[in-house]
Amino acid sequence: MSEQIGYSPSFKRPAEIMRMRRKRARSEAGSLSGSPAAASPSQGASSPAGVRPFSPGPLFNSPSRSGGVKRRNPFANIENTYSPSKKLHIYNEEEGNVEKKEKKEQDQLSTKKTEPVAFAARLREAENKERQQLSSKKSLDFSEDDSLFDEKDEDLPKLLLKSPPAIAPASIAPPVCTEYPADWSLKTRVLFTSPLSLSWAEKPKAQEEAVGLSQHCRAQYSTLPHSIQDAKSCSELRCSFQQSLVYWQHPSLPWLSLFPRINAERSFTGKSAPWSQDSALQQSLMSEWSVSLSSLYSLLKTKLCPYFYLCSYQFTVLFKAAGLGGSGSITALISPTTRGLREAMKAEGIEFSLPLVDELRKSKDLDIDNELDCGKDKDDDCCGGEEEEEDDDGGEEKQQTENDDEDMSWLKEMGVQDKIKKPDSISIQLRKEGHAVSLDHKPESVVLVEGSDTFTLINFLINCKSLVASTGSQAGLPPTLLAPVAFRGAAMQTLRARSVNVKSQVGMGYQNISSLEITGPILPSSLHSIVALLRPAQKGNFSSTLYTHAPTAVMNVHKSKTQSDSSSSADLSSCGLRSASVQQLQTPSTLGKTALNHLNMNNYSYTWKN
Repeated sequence: MSEQIGYSPSFKRPAEIMRMRRKRARSEAGSLSGSPAAASPSQGASSPAGVRPFSPGPLFNSPSRSGGVKRRNPFANIENTYSPSKKLHIYNEEEGNVEKKEKKEQDQLSTKKTEPVAFAARLREAENKERQQLSSKKSLDFSEDDSLFDEKDEDLPKLLLKSPPAIAPASIAPPVCTEYPADWSLKTRVLFTSPLSLSWAEKPKAQEEAVGLSQHCRAQYSTLPHSIQDAKSCSELRCSFQQSLVYWQHPSLPWLSLFPRINAERSFTGKSAPWSQDSALQQSLMSEWSVSLSSLYSLLKTKLCPYFYLCSYQFTVLFKAAGLGGSGSITALISPTTRGLREAMKAEGIEFSLPLVDELRKSKDLDIDNELDCGKDKDDDCCGGEEEEEDDDGGEEKQQTENDDEDMSWLKEMGVQDKIKKPDSISIQLRKEGHAVSLDHKPESVVLVEGSDTFTLINFLINCKSLVASTGSQAGLPPTLLAPVAFRGAAMQTLRARSVNVKSQVGMGYQNISSLEITGPILPSSLHSIVALLRPAQKGNFSSTLYTHAPTAVMNVHKSKTQSDSSSSADLSSCGLRSASVQQLQTPSTLGKTALNHLNMNNYSYTWKN
């Protein structure tokens, strides 16, 4: 056998080598049994020169190695001598031995070097130090992130396995957002979670509940500190929380849940409805409902009520006072709508627009609109959406008629005009109405009414017979009116709050997480008040999941012809809401036709998703 590098030239048979090693070990043990070196383990066991503990590795008599003796593997060959993992272990072993040697010179603890447990502990200690050094090197500034590509190849896998915060820019602090955008959608459920306990938000004392209700009726609000140490013992916080849960509703039937009303037939099925077969009772309910609606509009006009919702079994209407949402006049948003409802509103003389349809048309046909409207005034661009649809449909119908005439003239020349059936007037009418009907029950069908037309809309809703279902489980039941302040015929209601403590798995362990669930028709001002209370109580760290009533998600769209001014906005100070809530609702919403789904606060800074 030819000689190879790293192998003994006298290698012949494994059995012979093992026999010689055992014989040599017995002879060395006999010679060293009476010597003083055997009694001192700190001097290290003797070993033959040129023998390695395992291949590849340092020699036994190498000055950089100390500790126990491990013989070389006689069955190693060239193919399995290279192993990156073994190289890493050898490097860690040598580093650990050097550190152990320095510690031995200081503490004179040499007896632990020959123990396998100590060797494993040193190996783990060296690996931990290496990880700490790598993590400290990889926490770079934003200007130094190019150095990541200059690292060695063996460090790249460890760098890729690190979490994103470990390699995030440390010099750039995230922006502090002290307010989230206004959300005009109704929420059916909100779930708050926080590492701190939320048990303070449930089971109030009788006195705290009474104080909270009294403060709501008198529109009095307490000023809380920036951070509350013990939220459960803070009486002002618990009173303010009960105050933020209050809302007003008409009609109020204890055995029925009157929100939501759209696609809620299952919740009404099997419940007692004595008005469904009694016309006199239905008329009495509608009469009281009309009085309540008129009272709400009067409060809205005098800016004593900031907003209210009308929830029917087909659509939802949001009325906003002048100065809210960036509008200088009273506005009303209706969603979803149908072609029949829009035609009925147009017949009553109510001018309205379709904000999303107008926006889509402008984005698609911007060049064509500019050519057609170049000689018109800018006021013509604010016409009702249905009139623009009719003009477009009329043009399409004219163009289609001309195309049909050309086709018939060509067929007449061919002599087969009698065999082809010409489209009748019904088909043409269906084609004309196809685009308008395609918007029904979709978010794009949202209707915007502004100014004095909102008063006409109130009269239209009071006299509209299709506003109340004639059949089904909701037959004869008037729509639900929801408002943040009291109005005539309204009943005071409170949202339901329930706190639960759970354990959530974080990494390799479990962390105590406290949750707070709030259910009911959650108004925009109620959500803002609750979040404002959680800010000091949870020390600026909590997260929430918001469940939106789908038909109201599109009510964040903002496209008003009249802009609000400072004088009209200042009058909203007597509307019964917190000043912070009024300031938030005055700004135009930036959510468009979407609503907030997640709202988080970390270190007193908001982040959200829609």
